[in-house]
Amino acid sequence: MRIEQDIKLGFKDVMIRPKRSTLKSRSQVNLDRDFTFLNSKLQWHGVPIMAANMDTVGTFEMALALSKHKLFTAIHKHYSVTEWEHFLNTAPKGIENYIAISTGTSKEDSEKIASIFKSHPELKCICIDVANGYSEHFVKFVKQTRKQYPNKTIIAGNVVTGEMVEELLLSGADIVKVGIGPGSVCTTRVKTGVGYPQLSAIIECADAAHGLGGQIISDGGCSTPGDVAKAFGAGADFVMLGGMFSGHNESGGETIERNGKSYKQFYGMSSTTAMDKYVGGVAEYRASEGKTVEVPYKGAVETTLQDILGGLRSTCTYVGAERLKELTKRTTFIRVAEQENKVYTE
Repeated sequence: MRIEQDIKLGFKDVMIRPKRSTLKSRSQVNLDRDFTFLNSKLQWHGVPIMAANMDTVGTFEMALALSKHKLFTAIHKHYSVTEWEHFLNTAPKGIENYIAISTGTSKEDSEKIASIFKSHPELKCICIDVANGYSEHFVKFVKQTRKQYPNKTIIAGNVVTGEMVEELLLSGADIVKVGIGPGSVCTTRVKTGVGYPQLSAIIECADAAHGLGGQIISDGGCSTPGDVAKAFGAGADFVMLGGMFSGHNESGGETIERNGKSYKQFYGMSSTTAMDKYVGGVAEYRASEGKTVEVPYKGAVETTLQDILGGLRSTCTYVGAERLKELTKRTTFIRVAEQENKVYTE
């Protein structure tokens, strides 16, 4: 046993200090990014915000809505091959630039994505998603996937430490998902005691990834546009959102009417709800590591998207970043005192 004494920070522990700026308006801020990925060598252009690969968020409908604004969606892994066929045959041209096929690490998962790629070789991105990215089996699966698809962009995760980011990039991943336990419907930290404050995880993992020419995604913990800005300020290349994209027309989840108000179901993919739905319940050797909540109905995602992008542009004007790429260089975080933190987060 050992104890690390360094302080680790989450989004609520800091604020961004303003700086002098030459920008006159939020409209001057460019949120587009351009990336050439480490192993696939594919180029990508767009706004680097992603809808999470949860079945209540990463839907085909969400992908269609977000792609209009050049945002990305990691499509959840529970769509059938037939459903993928229908979607891809009716979706607008160019959608392949803004979606990923999500997959687990089983033989059945491999066969499923192989079938989809065989019919639609134009698809460019695979998201290999597991709760624990530290297993040897996961690393082997990333290597195997890279060998099988040398020209596809591979997203892999989740991890929270620099050395594991480096291992996944060297094993064939292009982008590593960073985050264990910060999500609003994730209970991993409560059930297992395992986790890492998200802001510090981003800072450390971004440093490791950028040293090798790779990218990271901050996955989880953002509940406001300000959190999204902090994630980019800390060095995240992409920010993945779950709860902020839940509750919309384009979101999955059952709609519930109560006391004259509408709600939509939102749950973690390791929750009892998800496991009952897809694998016949929680296996006797494990515990649920997610919860189910009812989110007030929010209407079309367009309004939320405007709020997120508007807030991000505003952050950039406060620190003088004309392009999103410049935000991390212009960011100075200040620690928030405990009492101030309580006021700030209420």
